[in-house]
Amino acid sequence: MNLPANTTGKAPQHIAIIMDGNNRWAKKRGVPGPIGHRAGADVVKPLMYACRDRGVKTLTLFAFSSENWQRPETEVRALMALLSRYLRREIKELAADGVRIRFIGRRDRVSPRIAKLLEQSEEATHHNTEATLVLALDYGGRWDVSSAAASLAKDVADGRINADDINEQLLSSRMSLADQPAPDLCIRTGGEWRLSNFLLWQFAYAELWFTDTLWPDFTVDELDMAISHFSSKERRYGGRPAETSA
Repeated sequence: MNLPANTTGKAPQHIAIIMDGNNRWAKKRGVPGPIGHRAGADVVKPLMYACRDRGVKTLTLFAFSSENWQRPETEVRALMALLSRYLRREIKELAADGVRIRFIGRRDRVSPRIAKLLEQSEEATHHNTEATLVLALDYGGRWDVSSAAASLAKDVADGRINADDINEQLLSSRMSLADQPAPDLCIRTGGEWRLSNFLLWQFAYAELWFTDTLWPDFTVDELDMAISHFSSKERRYGGRPAETSA
């Protein structure tokens, strides 16, 4: 990938993607929705490897939101079956290539079979260090914040910490991505311009890249465009750009 001349040349360390557009992709082609979801799943592995090759250490994908349970039961079953097939098919190759797999989100509402598969996938790859693939499953940003706050409240009630000790860093340490750097680039496909309750706390300083491309059509070339956009930005975290002398 060749970055524009005015970029910093730095790739993001953590990219998070809202994978939107599978159903619309299927509808445009006159095929059932599950075919669109399968086409979207086929994008994941090549994109994971492309991120790794560009120096991106973590890729987080919004696979299933806490609100997605409101979809028709047949669609939810199809999505869970697709997740199961994908992990069983790809886990060995990802593990052999040094990719660590992590899951964030609630696990009490998925079936015991799916919960066991998530645990096995994490266990099989937990020593890997080449890159990390995080799948957000039954995840919501508000749930993440409220769960972290509840954890701290319990520690205060039990006398393990003082309420005055609670700060942003301590709250962050109780959240789902506490073991990963905060996402510095968020990509959303499908033409919508919103975060849809995804990583609301973690996106505080992330660069945002929205594209009309439907997720099954998202390519490495477009990933490179998003990374170039990121690399062209001076990230100031609320400060002012450094002054340069003449």
